[in-house]
Amino acid sequence: MKVAIVHYWLVTMRGGEKVLEELCKMFPDADIFTNVYDASKISETIKSHKIFTGKVNKFPLAKKLYQKYMPFMPRALMDLDLTGYDLVISSESGPAKGVVPAPDAFHVCYCHTPMRYLWDMYHEYFRKSNALVRFFMKKMIPSLRLWDVMSANLVDHFIANSNYVASRIRRYYGREADVVFPPCNIEKYVNNLRDPKDFYLFFGQLVGYKRADLAIEACIKLGRKIIVIGDGKSKEAQKYKKTGLVTFTGRISDKEIALYLAQARALLFPGIEDFGIIPVEANAAGCPVIAYKKGGALDSIKENVTGLFFEEQTAQSLADCILHFESIESNFLDRNAFTNHVQQFSTAAFTAKISRIIEDRKRI
Repeated sequence: MKVAIVHYWLVTMRGGEKVLEELCKMFPDADIFTNVYDASKISETIKSHKIFTGKVNKFPLAKKLYQKYMPFMPRALMDLDLTGYDLVISSESGPAKGVVPAPDAFHVCYCHTPMRYLWDMYHEYFRKSNALVRFFMKKMIPSLRLWDVMSANLVDHFIANSNYVASRIRRYYGREADVVFPPCNIEKYVNNLRDPKDFYLFFGQLVGYKRADLAIEACIKLGRKIIVIGDGKSKEAQKYKKTGLVTFTGRISDKEIALYLAQARALLFPGIEDFGIIPVEANAAGCPVIAYKKGGALDSIKENVTGLFFEEQTAQSLADCILHFESIESNFLDRNAFTNHVQQFSTAAFTAKISRIIEDRKRI
């Protein structure tokens, strides 16, 4: 097969690009198409493929302002020439699935999430934008939503990275999706020694929907120490630091992250994520996770085995769950239970499931 992989933009190495890396390994001769490309930010695995860009890549400061140019991406995607490709795999989180495959090609979309700023998080993005951006959002979002729904008709088969995302695909596109969890490098953590200390851990960017504030406030309420790992700044940072309970590390090395996961009593995960690889990495390290009972965490955590859920997205509900965790903390000492649970998130499991879907299609 001649294979094309379409990825929304290549300007950083995050979760979506880690999935792309595995697809590149599965299809070493595949060509990659993307809206914007910054070679300095991308791994050698991805750069070893031929990479083609759309018109948006030529726009002024596209590598920095790529999200501002989103209204121009649908047309740029439709202009990409995929003639001759037998298999098209679109990696969707920003605009990617709107390419036009050849009539006999099989188009499978691996959907990390339907675009949040078009759908369920539109109002949050709108509130946090300046007046000029809000003006253009009101003008452009309706037509972008229409394009997003219509372009779903160009997809033969949807794959979602979690059951939560599959439900959103069903709501917004009216389509069913297989669920294939994204690949996680669990081998990096499963052999680490576990040595719990007296602190909790939050790990993620300090942006609103991650809800670091809930994790911090719950720990302060209980008089517990918490270490906060992640890029960004908290408006309340100075106030939190004065309590003597909160430590902000900023960005740290993989080695340091592994050490914190080995030593934390539990990882606190109070946001709603489409999937969330961080809880899987914590579980791989034998670290329990206390998470809000919604989103991808329902897939990545096994309740009462590798973690616990709290019911309401409030500091009090999380604090109550922490107290419950502490009363049964000895139940989470079976490292084999953690190791067995995370096998379903391995790169081998991802590759096997994607291959099976494509092979089943070839037999039709």
